[in-house]
Amino acid sequence: MKKRWNNLSLLTDLYELTMAACYYKYKMFAPATFSLFIREYPPHRGYFVSAGLADVLDFLETFHFEQEDLDYLSTTGLFSDDFLDYLSTLRFTGDVFAIPEGRLFFKDEPILEITAPIIEAQLVETFVMNTINLQVMIATKAARCVYAAKGRKLVDFSLRRTQGIDAGLKVARASYIAGFIGTSNVLAGKLYNIPVFGTMAHSFVTSFEREIDAFRAFAKMFPENTVLLIDTYDTIIGAHKAAIVGKEMLSKGKKLKGVRIDSGDMIALSKEVRAILQEAGLNNVLIFASGGFDEYKIAKVMKEEAEIDAFGVGTKMGVSADAPYTDIAYKLVNYDNRPVLKLSTGKETLVGEKQVFRIKERNRLIKDIIALRSENLEGEPILKLVMKGGKKLQSPESLVAIRERFQQEFQTLDEVYKALENPKSFPVTLGPRLQKVQEQVTFKVREKELGES
Repeated sequence: MKKRWNNLSLLTDLYELTMAACYYKYKMFAPATFSLFIREYPPHRGYFVSAGLADVLDFLETFHFEQEDLDYLSTTGLFSDDFLDYLSTLRFTGDVFAIPEGRLFFKDEPILEITAPIIEAQLVETFVMNTINLQVMIATKAARCVYAAKGRKLVDFSLRRTQGIDAGLKVARASYIAGFIGTSNVLAGKLYNIPVFGTMAHSFVTSFEREIDAFRAFAKMFPENTVLLIDTYDTIIGAHKAAIVGKEMLSKGKKLKGVRIDSGDMIALSKEVRAILQEAGLNNVLIFASGGFDEYKIAKVMKEEAEIDAFGVGTKMGVSADAPYTDIAYKLVNYDNRPVLKLSTGKETLVGEKQVFRIKERNRLIKDIIALRSENLEGEPILKLVMKGGKKLQSPESLVAIRERFQQEFQTLDEVYKALENPKSFPVTLGPRLQKVQEQVTFKVREKELGES
């Protein structure tokens, strides 16, 4: 059976549809506001990077059910014909407030809030959570790698080991937002206009009778972009062969761009390779390192002053190996002009439509205040109205602009919050009106539902 991916409205959990059927049955069509947020930091995280909003807005603007979707739902025996008829004309007509991509945010803060008739807002939950969760998780991991590299260049090498095609594409996008210079993923390069990078594999080297023949063949084919993989047999011997090829290229008016090390003691090997290249008069050849890098390994080789100019960062970034999920939640906070909350232990929610006010002093982030949207507090309101009546309010931003936004804001975050291990928690407080309404609603719920007085 041919798979169709152009319409993702059925990419949802079944209970979203069963709840929607109940709302329809009982004529619950009033506006509802749902808030998306992350409850806790994963290990050693002190911030998050906003990413994934563009995909959410595209999905919402084109949300609809096709006839074959409705035919499938009919076969489940769960849904009435009149409800399926209702779904046949359903479109998303709501509003979205969101933190723009590339900005920093912190736990408990709304990443976005959706206000729409409750059926519409409920049915999009799964897609919204799935999309934002992955891209925030990866953008945050990638930002940590960029921070550890201290100005060295990073390239996304993760595609082969990400969890599926879509994840591979979104990793390339999210890591570019966070400061990677590009990706090995050619389709991502095409779709997102991200620079693409690549060298050669060990199979290329071993397909030739001699290693140096492989190097010469590649240099002849790509004289303006020759990066040689030198560790197939022995890194030091490979470096000497690369130096020979580099000098041959110089004699023809070309330059060896770089060498890549993919295994072994990166610190010792990079220093020895640098010495070999300099002895050959190849002072401007880049040393590119790959193989199991993440922010921790990058930080280690940087501390030991390894002679590495750029890193290929793959598996551990592409799956966020040390923190492969976030505790993301999408919760109803207002229905039919009534603020609502849940009191589950450890999962309490904040009521009402909200805004986050960001306070800076001397171009440094000082604190955030989570407030009711109706509050007027000091600081910059960072949630922006990005969709009105189901229509996007602006054309898509370029990834370059989003990337620059991240770089500018990240510079304003103090080092104690960026630490790779045990970072300090950024100050986030509640606005006075939100605090008051939260207490009032909590009291009413406890009195009504729990019999407390």
